[in-house]
Amino acid sequence: MAAEINVAEVAKLRDQGAFILDVREQSEWDELHIPGATLIPLGTLPNELTKIPKDKTVVVVCRTGRRSAQGRDILLNAGFENVTSMAGGVTEWKASGYPIETGK
Repeated sequence: MAAEINVAEVAKLRDQGAFILDVREQSEWDELHIPGATLIPLGTLPNELTKIPKDKTVVVVCRTGRRSAQGRDILLNAGFENVTSMAGGVTEWKASGYPIETGK
């Protein structure tokens, strides 16, 4: 799987049941997030790996794409195989017209 994919590819994977992992902070999540995503802030990710399915494709997202690459690498180093990160983050997702949610 590619290390990084664009928002259109993420939208397709999401529709196919991929696990969308948001590694931003709670305040950023409350502002806006991808419907159906799961929030696990990057700082707590190494301690929360049991919450992430190993039998699904995992797409790591953040605001712009920097933290998601770090999150992807944490998962790969922990033995996850089908992991990628989203280029451009939720900023690009929203700008491209994909659905967003606000609040907790």
